[in-house]
This record gives sequence, C-alpha cells and structure tokens, in this order.
Amino acid sequence: MALTQYYTATTLDGFIADADNSLEWLFRVERGGSRDEAPDETWDAFIGAVGAMAMGSTTYEWVLGHEGLLERPARWREFYGDRPAWVFTHRDLPVPEGLDIRLVRDDVRPVHETMRAAAAGRNVWVIGGGDLAGQFHDAGLLDQVIVSVAPVTLGSGAPLLPRRIERLRLLDCVVDGQMVRLTYDVRREAG
Repeated sequence: MALTQYYTATTLDGFIADADNSLEWLFRVERGGSRDEAPDETWDAFIGAVGAMAMGSTTYEWVLGHEGLLERPARWREFYGDRPAWVFTHRDLPVPEGLDIRLVRDDVRPVHETMRAAAAGRNVWVIGGGDLAGQFHDAGLLDQVIVSVAPVTLGSGAPLLPRRIERLRLLDCVVDGQMVRLTYDVRREAG
C-alpha cells in the first residue's frame, strides 16, 4: 500500500531550518550509511518508492535558491527525477522550465487525491515544512514520519512539527553517521 510520508531532518532541539530558513546546518553533519547500508543505498531505496512530492513554499524557495534551479533546472532531476511536485503556496513563485512543479493554493485533502493518482501506487513524500506535514496529519492523510535527528542545536527556527501529534509508533531506528533516523507509524483513532 502506498504511504504518505513526512521525511525530513531535524536538529536535536527540534528545528528543520534555522531562523533564516536555511538548511546549511544539515550539510555540516557527518553522514554515513547504516551499519548495513551505504548512504546512497538508503536514499535510493527511499526515493525509488516515491511517486509524487509535496513541498511548502519556504522549502521550495530555499531549494530553488540554494541549488540555482532557475538557471540550472536539470539539477532538480538529479535529486528528484521526473516525479511531479506540488508546492503549497499563496504566492506566485517561479517554476524552472521543463519541470512538473505545480503551485497550489488548495487544502491538502483534494490535492492529496491528485497526488496519489499521479504517484501510481508509489508513495507521496511530504518534504517540508513542518506545518505542511501537520496539515496532512490534521486531514488524516499522513501515514509515517521519518526524521533524521542531527547532533546540532539551533535555539530557534522552523519547528519539526508545530502542533501536537500523538499516537506515533516507532517502527525503526537506524544510525546514519552522526545522525539517527527514526521511522514512526502515524496511528489513527479507531472510529
């Protein structure tokens, strides 16, 4: 069964970006594969199961700027392939030429149906931010939270999940260099 997964990295004190919405802190952390897998194998397995992506506008703008994607749209494909991406925003944002990036202003529920259809039986990846992942959770659409915890503290910034979420069940814990990757199942209320 295809899953909707929030997969991200966080600091030890629970921030996914610093106060300037930057992820530079993440690139300074020593990474490595688990004891049994190389880091590329872990990434390849995850991204290979993804058929569609959801992204908040702040994350999207950071990726555009950090990777220079307006000038070099081919870089997007190096990271994400030809998977369609939905960017949730209330603003008009630039879209690199030739990429399947859709700007949407809708609630996550109707867009999720379209994303699942486009994913064609593969997973939907909620890249970020935390509020967007929370919206998927609030709508009962989030199946897993996968978070790599880095040995970094920022003191402030964009929170991992800026709302209360309970009933998570730990499925896996993997050492990844100096990080720990935790996979949680999002358990829904019976009813």
